[in-house]
Amino acid sequence: MLRYKHIGITAKPNLSEKDETVQLVLDTIRKTGAEVFIDAAGLGDVHCAGQLQKLENADAIDLMIVIGGDGTILRSIRQLPDRKIPVLGVNRGVLGFLAEVAMDEVVTAIPSLLSGEGRIDERTMLKVSVERDGKDVFHGTALNEVVIAQGTIARLIDLRTEVSGEVLATFHADGLIVATPTGSTAYALAAGGPVVHPALSALILAPINPHSLTQKPVVIPGNASVKVEVIQSGPSYNDTHVGLTLDGQVYFELAKGDYVSVKMDDEPARFLRRNQDRFFFTLRSKLRWGEGI
Repeated sequence: MLRYKHIGITAKPNLSEKDETVQLVLDTIRKTGAEVFIDAAGLGDVHCAGQLQKLENADAIDLMIVIGGDGTILRSIRQLPDRKIPVLGVNRGVLGFLAEVAMDEVVTAIPSLLSGEGRIDERTMLKVSVERDGKDVFHGTALNEVVIAQGTIARLIDLRTEVSGEVLATFHADGLIVATPTGSTAYALAAGGPVVHPALSALILAPINPHSLTQKPVVIPGNASVKVEVIQSGPSYNDTHVGLTLDGQVYFELAKGDYVSVKMDDEPARFLRRNQDRFFFTLRSKLRWGEGI
């Protein structure tokens, strides 16, 4: 018996061998008897999907299947009409930390997951706002990380950072990352941050190339709030561009004196996973831990 009967499907726009990939996933879904709705923006150029119903015409879907890499999955989560809809990722990207199914598993894994042989994995989302001159000028959400960083000119910036109202530090650095456990294996890892299991309720603060060698990444409780003030570094702030980036996809330019507030969103992202926790398998396979032993 099907647990998921109304399936939305999208794919990375410039996916190689896109028609063949989508055809395999569509054929597998349709053999289960589920109804399929396609994302016209992601699949409008795919011949085999041309006659299918459009996602925007669906009253509701039970599941969103995303074909691509982590970037495609991040974008799809942000575009979901309702975050209660779980996402199932089919990996056609480079690393694919967020995807659950590899291409060689599609025919066997998708039917079993659609029939209910899986679990819902809830992942922390971040809620972000920017205050300027006492007014909110930006709102957004992120699954992996929020990054405040200098841009075109290689000049350190000062970021005064509070955690739940208490001053932590003024980071004199290239920038600061506020990451979720999901994002601990993304940009925060490259900045020297720890790997944090996604089941934990935590946030990671990771300075980017700090001037002080004692300023290290810090793991804080997931229910903490983070507030960062962009303050002047030297006399020529005007030629230093500081930007806010969400999941490497949404950008907002910051000004001197802006306050960036970050906290856990009330609504998590939801992923359809196998029953077995595969996080450590993912670390071994994606990060190549243990190779050469």
